[in-house]
Amino acid sequence: MATPPFNAATVAAVDRTLALEPRNVRALILKADHLAALGDDRAAASFYQFALQASPPPERTPPELRAELDRARASCARYAQKLEQFLMTHIQAHNSGAGVSSARFQQSLDILLGKKNTYFQRPQTFYFAELPQIQFYDRAALPWLDRVEAATAAIRLELLEVMKDPSRFKPYVEGDPKRPSKDQSGMRDNPDWSAFYLWKNGEVVSENAARCPNTLAALADVPLPQVGNRSPSILFSLLRPGAHIPPHSGHVNTRVICHLPLLVPPNCALRVGNDIRTPVEGNAWAFDDTIEHEAWNNSHETRVILLFEAWRPELNDVERSLVRAMFEAIDAHTGEKPSWSI
Repeated sequence: MATPPFNAATVAAVDRTLALEPRNVRALILKADHLAALGDDRAAASFYQFALQASPPPERTPPELRAELDRARASCARYAQKLEQFLMTHIQAHNSGAGVSSARFQQSLDILLGKKNTYFQRPQTFYFAELPQIQFYDRAALPWLDRVEAATAAIRLELLEVMKDPSRFKPYVEGDPKRPSKDQSGMRDNPDWSAFYLWKNGEVVSENAARCPNTLAALADVPLPQVGNRSPSILFSLLRPGAHIPPHSGHVNTRVICHLPLLVPPNCALRVGNDIRTPVEGNAWAFDDTIEHEAWNNSHETRVILLFEAWRPELNDVERSLVRAMFEAIDAHTGEKPSWSI
């Protein structure tokens, strides 16, 4: 056993400080240092981690404390790596040397080790209970995406015709004078994130839809939510060079949001929860937008996707009709259209 770096009086003084101030960062680190010297890595890690959690934001951290926090962070990473190696050795032995064969278990292990965070559905408007927490959906649950992908070339041609008149795209986040401003980090009325709607909040945009018959035909098999004043919405979503859509969550967890990338320069990505994916032209995906997500275009060119929504596959026909009836009743009660955006 290593010799403790402090005498008994110093250790007692640290313990007294923590008894009075449990979130004293310097005392927490000193306590962790003492436990580390005793060889109690698990206890030391718990104090280092709590010190990091209790520390002030970087801009308010005194310079003399930053090096100590960096050391605490490095110690936590070292302990986590040792634990991961130990766990993987035993898991491989249990699994006949095959390692982790379950993607769900691997994600759970990453959360346990602090490599990923836990994200849950946080809809702004309506939460349908007991649905699974899925970031990106498996393609097997969405067979209709194949037909959408097959029409990529025809859809892109219609998009390029629309883009000849840039004024047809309007800011994705538009202000409403009848509602309080909820500006998403400068996105309100910002053309950096713009949209050209074929359907918007449950109503066809006739002039725009007439220009894109192949796009709408490709969605014929998609179970589009039919919810008055809300769904479906179908649009070309445009993200200008250097633009960043900040982290946010959608209105309802009764749908999935689908993307078909059409114009994708390098250095573009979408993060949903822990999962960061790079779009590829013609490769569609679907995700739960009530889980925190963000997107960015770090290139010098414009990124455009076809964006549309579909019923969440876990909902049966009865549940879908009940969701529709509920929103119809809400609108009848208020007597006006809701403030809504996809």
